[in-house]
Amino acid sequence: MELLNALNWRYATKKMNGNKVDQTIMDKILEAARLAPTSSGLQPYEVIVITNPELKIKIQQIAMGQTQIVDCSHLLVFAAWDNYTKERIHNRFDFTLNERGLPLDTMDDYRNRLIGLYTPREAEENFIHTARQAYIGFGMAIAAAAELKVDATPMEGFDNAALDELLDLKEKGLRSVTLLPIGYRDAENDWLVNQKKVRVALKDFVTELN
Repeated sequence: MELLNALNWRYATKKMNGNKVDQTIMDKILEAARLAPTSSGLQPYEVIVITNPELKIKIQQIAMGQTQIVDCSHLLVFAAWDNYTKERIHNRFDFTLNERGLPLDTMDDYRNRLIGLYTPREAEENFIHTARQAYIGFGMAIAAAAELKVDATPMEGFDNAALDELLDLKEKGLRSVTLLPIGYRDAENDWLVNQKKVRVALKDFVTELN
């Protein structure tokens, strides 16, 4: 299975060489994130792609100085909705039904059930849910990059509030969740590149209830 081979090849790259990733490859990685499943198909997150060197330096300063941020080709920011609103839910349902050529009232019961479930909740509770959806796309992007033999380093180590302010995410109703530098490993200077991949044994990872 090619995906398993790719996942065995990948690792959390600690040092990137600064080489650019071709845009056709980036498009495939982003498409994998776009096609990721989400709860009720709402896709409550966006991906921000950063290549501006000056902006990457600013982000590095609020991300524990991690060098991959400035040495990568493209820096992806996964940003989730800060809350569920009636307008957002209506927009997603209307878009889906228009794309499928169906009357806009086709899924009214389902749509109204979600509105009744999500909108009374606290914004923080809803953000926790949208962030979980963003992680699904995040994982898909990591797997796609591995299949394409492109390196990626999943990151949570950054000041979310500072990044939100830097990118004006609050104005867009978004909050940052994760970072994903995309690029190519610097094999001569990355201490982790030749280390054995270690995961717990399958028997300790999977519980079967027959």
